[in-house]
Amino acid sequence: MPDPQVAVVGATGAVGRTMIEILEERDFPLSALRLMASARSAGRVVTTRWGDITVEDLSSADPSGIDIALFSAGAGRSREFAPAFVDRGAVVIDNSSAFRMAPEVPLVVAGVNDHAVADNDGIIANPNCTTMTLMMAAGPLHHYAGLARMVAMSYQSVSGAGMTGMDTLWQQVIDLGDRREVLVQGGWEHGETDPFQRPIAFNVLPIAGAITDAGHTDEEWKLVNETRKILERDRIEVEPTCVRVPVMVGHGISASMWFDSPVDADAARRVLADAPGVELWSDDRVATPLDSAGKDPVLACRIRPTIGTPGGVSVWVVGDNLRKGAALNAVEIAELLV
Repeated sequence: MPDPQVAVVGATGAVGRTMIEILEERDFPLSALRLMASARSAGRVVTTRWGDITVEDLSSADPSGIDIALFSAGAGRSREFAPAFVDRGAVVIDNSSAFRMAPEVPLVVAGVNDHAVADNDGIIANPNCTTMTLMMAAGPLHHYAGLARMVAMSYQSVSGAGMTGMDTLWQQVIDLGDRREVLVQGGWEHGETDPFQRPIAFNVLPIAGAITDAGHTDEEWKLVNETRKILERDRIEVEPTCVRVPVMVGHGISASMWFDSPVDADAARRVLADAPGVELWSDDRVATPLDSAGKDPVLACRIRPTIGTPGGVSVWVVGDNLRKGAALNAVEIAELLV
Protein backbone atom coordinates (compact mmCIF):
# COMPACT_ATOMS: atom_id res chain seq x y z
CA MET A 1 0.00 0.00 0.00
CA PRO A 2 1.26 3.56 -0.65
CA ASP A 3 1.96 5.60 2.47
CA PRO A 4 -1.43 5.49 4.20
CA GLN A 5 -3.51 8.21 5.74
CA VAL A 6 -3.85 7.30 9.43
CA ALA A 7 -6.41 8.36 12.01
CA VAL A 8 -6.07 8.02 15.78
CA VAL A 9 -9.53 7.86 17.32
CA GLY A 10 -9.54 8.64 21.02
CA ALA A 11 -6.44 10.72 20.44
CA THR A 12 -6.55 12.68 23.70
CA GLY A 13 -6.78 9.67 26.04
CA ALA A 14 -3.83 7.91 27.66
CA VAL A 15 -3.59 5.21 24.98
CA GLY A 16 -4.35 7.58 22.13
CA ARG A 17 -1.54 9.91 23.13
CA THR A 18 0.80 6.93 23.38
CA MET A 19 -0.25 5.81 19.88
CA ILE A 20 0.82 9.20 18.50
CA GLU A 21 4.15 8.98 20.33
CA ILE A 22 4.82 5.49 18.98
CA LEU A 23 3.92 6.46 15.42
CA GLU A 24 6.55 9.18 15.75
CA GLU A 25 9.17 6.99 17.44
CA ARG A 26 8.86 4.21 14.86
CA ASP A 27 8.85 6.65 11.92
CA PHE A 28 5.61 5.14 10.65
CA PRO A 29 5.31 5.84 6.90
CA LEU A 30 2.06 7.78 6.83
CA SER A 31 1.02 10.42 4.30
CA ALA A 32 -1.26 12.31 6.70
CA LEU A 33 -2.42 12.03 10.29
CA ARG A 34 -5.89 12.85 11.57
CA LEU A 35 -6.86 12.96 15.23
CA MET A 36 -10.37 12.41 16.55
CA ALA A 37 -12.02 12.36 19.96
CA SER A 38 -15.28 13.20 21.68
CA ALA A 39 -16.89 16.61 21.38
CA ARG A 40 -15.38 17.56 24.73
CA SER A 41 -11.86 17.34 23.28
CA ALA A 42 -12.65 18.53 19.75
CA GLY A 43 -10.80 21.68 18.74
CA ARG A 44 -7.76 20.94 20.85
CA VAL A 45 -4.50 21.35 18.93
CA VAL A 46 -1.90 18.59 19.26
CA THR A 47 1.70 19.15 18.21
CA THR A 48 3.15 16.22 16.26
CA ARG A 49 6.10 15.60 13.97
CA TRP A 50 3.62 16.05 11.11
CA GLY A 51 2.66 19.51 12.34
CA ASP A 52 0.01 20.94 14.64
CA ILE A 53 -3.19 18.93 14.20
CA THR A 54 -6.63 19.99 15.37
CA VAL A 55 -8.63 17.23 17.04
CA GLU A 56 -11.86 16.51 15.17
CA ASP A 57 -15.20 15.62 16.73
CA LEU A 58 -15.63 11.90 16.08
CA SER A 59 -19.41 12.18 15.87
CA SER A 60 -19.26 14.52 12.88
CA ALA A 61 -15.92 13.62 11.26
CA ASP A 62 -15.89 12.29 7.70
CA PRO A 63 -13.69 9.17 7.53
CA SER A 64 -13.27 9.38 3.75
CA GLY A 65 -9.67 8.91 2.65
CA ILE A 66 -8.50 7.20 5.82
CA ASP A 67 -6.61 3.97 5.18
CA ILE A 68 -5.87 2.85 8.75
CA ALA A 69 -7.76 3.94 11.86
CA LEU A 70 -6.33 3.22 15.31
CA PHE A 71 -9.30 3.18 17.70
CA SER A 72 -8.95 3.64 21.45
CA ALA A 73 -12.23 5.33 22.31
CA GLY A 74 -14.05 2.63 24.25
CA ALA A 75 -16.25 -0.26 23.17
CA GLY A 76 -19.39 1.81 22.75
CA ARG A 77 -17.83 4.29 20.36
CA SER A 78 -16.08 1.50 18.48
CA ARG A 79 -19.37 -0.28 17.86
CA GLU A 80 -21.02 2.96 16.81
CA PHE A 81 -18.36 4.44 14.55
CA ALA A 82 -15.96 1.71 13.36
CA PRO A 83 -18.37 0.31 10.73
CA ALA A 84 -18.58 3.71 9.02
CA PHE A 85 -14.78 3.84 8.76
CA VAL A 86 -14.74 0.35 7.25
CA ASP A 87 -17.48 1.32 4.79
CA ARG A 88 -15.31 4.22 3.61
CA GLY A 89 -12.34 1.92 2.97
CA ALA A 90 -10.37 2.03 6.21
CA VAL A 91 -8.96 -0.88 8.17
CA VAL A 92 -9.85 -0.33 11.82
CA ILE A 93 -7.43 -1.59 14.49
CA ASP A 94 -9.55 -1.51 17.61
CA ASN A 95 -8.22 -1.45 21.15
CA SER A 96 -11.56 -2.01 22.88
CA SER A 97 -13.43 -5.18 23.77
CA ALA A 98 -16.11 -4.49 21.13
CA PHE A 99 -15.00 -6.97 18.46
CA ARG A 100 -12.46 -9.26 20.15
CA MET A 101 -14.62 -12.35 20.29
CA ALA A 102 -16.45 -11.81 16.99
CA PRO A 103 -15.64 -14.91 14.89
CA GLU A 104 -14.94 -12.87 11.76
CA VAL A 105 -12.53 -10.45 13.50
CA PRO A 106 -8.89 -11.51 13.97
CA LEU A 107 -7.49 -10.99 17.48
CA VAL A 108 -3.82 -10.25 17.02
CA VAL A 109 -0.72 -10.05 19.18
CA ALA A 110 2.05 -8.83 16.91
CA GLY A 111 4.95 -11.27 17.08
CA VAL A 112 2.70 -14.16 18.16
CA ASN A 113 -0.01 -14.65 15.50
CA ASP A 114 0.87 -12.19 12.73
CA HIS A 115 -0.67 -14.48 10.11
CA ALA A 116 -4.16 -13.68 11.42
CA VAL A 117 -3.92 -10.08 10.17
CA ALA A 118 -4.50 -11.14 6.58
CA ASP A 119 -7.90 -12.65 7.35
CA ASN A 120 -9.77 -9.44 8.15
CA ASP A 121 -12.96 -7.85 6.85
CA GLY A 122 -11.91 -4.34 7.81
CA ILE A 123 -11.57 -4.71 11.57
CA ILE A 124 -8.65 -6.16 13.56
CA ALA A 125 -8.89 -6.37 17.35
CA ASN A 126 -6.26 -5.74 19.98
CA PRO A 127 -6.48 -8.15 22.93
CA ASN A 128 -6.91 -7.00 26.50
CA CYS A 129 -3.67 -5.53 27.84
CA THR A 130 -3.26 -8.31 30.42
CA THR A 131 -3.76 -11.06 27.87
CA MET A 132 -1.37 -9.27 25.54
CA THR A 133 1.46 -9.21 28.07
CA LEU A 134 1.01 -12.87 28.94
CA MET A 135 0.78 -13.99 25.30
CA MET A 136 4.23 -12.61 24.55
CA ALA A 137 5.59 -15.47 26.68
CA ALA A 138 2.79 -18.05 26.42
CA GLY A 139 2.62 -17.76 22.64
CA PRO A 140 6.22 -18.80 21.88
CA LEU A 141 6.00 -21.58 24.48
CA HIS A 142 2.75 -22.77 22.90
CA HIS A 143 4.36 -22.85 19.46
CA TYR A 144 7.21 -24.89 20.98
CA ALA A 145 5.23 -27.50 22.91
CA GLY A 146 1.45 -26.91 22.68
CA LEU A 147 -0.12 -25.14 25.66
CA ALA A 148 -2.66 -27.38 27.41
CA ARG A 149 -3.32 -25.80 30.82
CA MET A 150 -2.47 -22.57 32.60
CA VAL A 151 -3.01 -20.96 36.01
CA ALA A 152 -2.54 -17.20 35.66
CA MET A 153 -2.63 -14.42 38.23
CA SER A 154 -2.42 -10.83 37.05
CA TYR A 155 -1.26 -7.80 39.02
CA GLN A 156 -2.74 -4.94 37.05
CA SER A 157 -1.76 -1.28 37.29
CA VAL A 158 -4.31 1.49 37.75
CA SER A 159 -3.67 2.86 34.25
CA GLY A 160 -5.73 -0.10 33.08
CA ALA A 161 -8.65 2.05 34.23
CA GLY A 162 -7.39 5.02 32.21
CA MET A 163 -6.43 8.49 33.37
CA THR A 164 -9.14 8.34 36.02
CA GLY A 165 -7.45 5.34 37.59
CA MET A 166 -4.06 7.05 37.68
CA ASP A 167 -5.52 10.28 39.04
CA THR A 168 -7.34 8.32 41.76
CA LEU A 169 -4.20 6.55 42.94
CA TRP A 170 -2.21 9.78 42.94
CA GLN A 171 -4.84 11.66 44.94
CA GLN A 172 -5.25 8.87 47.46
CA VAL A 173 -1.50 8.73 48.02
CA ILE A 174 -1.53 12.49 48.67
CA ASP A 175 -4.51 12.20 51.00
CA LEU A 176 -2.89 9.40 53.00
CA GLY A 177 0.63 10.82 52.92
CA ASP A 178 0.51 12.17 56.48
CA ARG A 179 -1.98 9.65 57.90
CA ARG A 180 0.20 6.68 58.68
CA GLU A 181 -2.16 5.57 61.44
CA VAL A 182 -4.86 4.88 58.87
CA LEU A 183 -2.56 2.48 57.04
CA VAL A 184 -1.87 0.60 60.28
CA GLN A 185 -5.28 0.73 61.95
CA GLY A 186 -7.64 0.94 58.97
CA GLY A 187 -10.68 3.14 58.65
CA TRP A 188 -10.05 4.61 55.19
CA GLU A 189 -12.73 4.39 52.51
CA HIS A 190 -12.64 5.32 48.85
CA GLY A 191 -14.52 8.24 47.35
CA GLU A 192 -17.88 7.74 45.68
CA THR A 193 -16.48 8.72 42.27
CA ASP A 194 -13.39 6.48 42.42
CA PRO A 195 -13.25 3.81 39.67
CA PHE A 196 -12.27 1.04 42.11
CA GLN A 197 -14.45 -0.79 44.62
CA ARG A 198 -12.09 -0.18 47.53
CA PRO A 199 -9.13 2.13 48.28
CA ILE A 200 -6.20 1.42 45.96
CA ALA A 201 -3.38 3.48 47.55
CA PHE A 202 -1.10 1.29 49.71
CA ASN A 203 -3.53 -1.55 49.09
CA VAL A 204 -4.19 -4.60 46.89
CA LEU A 205 -7.63 -5.32 45.47
CA PRO A 206 -8.37 -9.00 44.72
CA ILE A 207 -10.65 -7.97 41.89
CA ALA A 208 -10.06 -6.23 38.57
CA GLY A 209 -13.06 -5.59 36.36
CA ALA A 210 -16.70 -6.36 37.02
CA ILE A 211 -18.09 -9.65 38.37
CA THR A 212 -19.81 -11.63 35.63
CA ASP A 213 -20.40 -15.36 35.14
CA ALA A 214 -19.60 -17.91 37.86
CA GLY A 215 -18.12 -15.25 40.14
CA HIS A 216 -15.28 -14.41 37.75
CA THR A 217 -14.66 -10.87 36.51
CA ASP A 218 -14.79 -9.79 32.90
CA GLU A 219 -11.00 -9.32 33.06
CA GLU A 220 -10.61 -12.96 34.07
CA TRP A 221 -12.89 -14.21 31.32
CA LYS A 222 -10.84 -12.19 28.83
CA LEU A 223 -7.77 -14.16 29.87
CA VAL A 224 -9.64 -17.39 29.24
CA ASN A 225 -11.37 -16.60 25.96
CA GLU A 226 -8.73 -14.42 24.34
CA THR A 227 -5.94 -16.91 25.10
CA ARG A 228 -7.87 -19.63 23.29
CA LYS A 229 -8.64 -17.45 20.29
CA ILE A 230 -5.14 -16.02 19.86
CA LEU A 231 -3.46 -19.42 20.18
CA GLU A 232 -6.18 -21.07 18.06
CA ARG A 233 -6.83 -23.82 20.58
CA ASP A 234 -10.27 -23.92 22.22
CA ARG A 235 -9.39 -26.65 24.70
CA ILE A 236 -6.70 -24.75 26.62
CA GLU A 237 -7.65 -24.82 30.30
CA VAL A 238 -7.15 -21.44 31.99
CA GLU A 239 -7.61 -20.68 35.69
CA PRO A 240 -7.38 -16.87 36.08
CA THR A 241 -7.32 -14.42 38.98
CA CYS A 242 -6.99 -10.69 38.25
CA VAL A 243 -5.75 -8.34 40.97
CA ARG A 244 -5.48 -4.53 40.97
CA VAL A 245 -2.29 -3.12 42.54
CA PRO A 246 -1.17 0.44 43.41
CA VAL A 247 1.14 0.78 40.42
CA MET A 248 0.80 3.54 37.83
CA VAL A 249 1.93 1.65 34.71
CA GLY A 250 2.86 -1.96 34.06
CA HIS A 251 0.86 -5.16 34.33
CA GLY A 252 2.54 -8.22 35.83
CA ILE A 253 1.36 -11.79 35.36
CA SER A 254 2.48 -14.91 37.18
CA ALA A 255 1.61 -17.99 35.13
CA SER A 256 2.15 -21.70 35.58
CA MET A 257 1.82 -23.58 32.29
CA TRP A 258 1.64 -27.22 31.24
CA PHE A 259 2.00 -28.47 27.68
CA ASP A 260 1.32 -31.46 25.44
CA SER A 261 4.74 -32.74 26.43
CA PRO A 262 6.91 -31.81 29.43
CA VAL A 263 8.89 -28.56 29.20
CA ASP A 264 11.80 -27.86 31.52
CA ALA A 265 12.98 -24.47 32.68
CA ASP A 266 16.12 -24.45 30.52
CA ALA A 267 14.11 -25.11 27.38
CA ALA A 268 11.63 -22.36 28.33
CA ARG A 269 14.49 -19.90 28.83
CA ARG A 270 15.90 -20.74 25.39
CA VAL A 271 12.50 -20.25 23.76
CA LEU A 272 11.87 -16.91 25.46
CA ALA A 273 15.40 -15.67 24.82
CA ASP A 274 14.67 -15.96 21.08
CA ALA A 275 11.06 -14.72 21.23
CA PRO A 276 10.34 -11.40 19.46
CA GLY A 277 9.34 -8.59 21.78
CA VAL A 278 10.52 -10.41 24.91
CA GLU A 279 13.47 -9.42 27.07
CA LEU A 280 14.74 -12.18 29.36
CA TRP A 281 15.88 -10.95 32.79
CA SER A 282 17.99 -12.70 35.39
CA ASP A 283 16.50 -13.51 38.77
CA ASP A 284 19.41 -11.59 40.28
CA ARG A 285 17.50 -8.43 39.32
CA VAL A 286 13.88 -9.38 38.84
CA ALA A 287 11.77 -7.38 36.42
CA THR A 288 9.15 -5.08 37.96
CA PRO A 289 6.46 -2.76 36.60
CA LEU A 290 8.79 0.20 37.10
CA ASP A 291 11.32 -1.54 34.85
CA SER A 292 8.72 -2.05 32.14
CA ALA A 293 7.29 1.47 32.13
CA GLY A 294 8.08 3.25 28.87
CA LYS A 295 9.63 0.14 27.29
CA ASP A 296 8.44 -1.80 24.27
CA PRO A 297 9.56 -5.34 25.24
CA VAL A 298 7.72 -7.52 27.71
CA LEU A 299 10.14 -8.55 30.48
CA ALA A 300 10.30 -12.18 31.61
CA CYS A 301 12.00 -13.81 34.59
CA ARG A 302 11.43 -16.28 37.48
CA ILE A 303 11.34 -19.17 35.02
CA ARG A 304 11.24 -22.35 37.11
CA PRO A 305 9.78 -25.87 37.07
CA THR A 306 6.34 -26.48 38.53
CA ILE A 307 6.26 -28.34 41.83
CA GLY A 308 2.84 -29.83 42.58
CA THR A 309 2.26 -31.04 39.03
CA PRO A 310 5.68 -31.64 37.43
CA GLY A 311 6.41 -31.15 33.76
CA GLY A 312 5.40 -27.51 33.45
CA VAL A 313 7.03 -24.13 34.00
CA SER A 314 6.13 -21.05 35.99
CA VAL A 315 6.98 -17.64 34.56
CA TRP A 316 6.72 -13.99 35.63
CA VAL A 317 6.14 -11.44 32.88
CA VAL A 318 5.59 -7.71 33.10
CA GLY A 319 4.86 -5.15 30.41
CA ASP A 320 3.84 -1.54 29.93
CA ASN A 321 0.09 -1.87 29.44
CA LEU A 322 -0.12 1.45 27.60
CA ARG A 323 2.55 0.42 25.11
CA LYS A 324 2.70 -3.27 24.15
CA GLY A 325 -0.54 -3.79 26.02
CA ALA A 326 -2.37 -1.33 23.76
CA ALA A 327 -0.78 1.39 21.62
CA LEU A 328 2.38 -0.37 20.45
CA ASN A 329 0.56 -3.52 19.41
CA ALA A 330 -1.91 -1.45 17.39
CA VAL A 331 0.92 0.31 15.55
CA GLU A 332 2.74 -3.00 15.01
CA ILE A 333 -0.42 -4.41 13.42
CA ALA A 334 -0.60 -1.33 11.21
CA GLU A 335 3.00 -1.97 10.16
CA LEU A 336 1.97 -5.46 9.05
CA LEU A 337 -0.57 -3.84 6.72
CA VAL A 338 1.74 -1.42 4.91
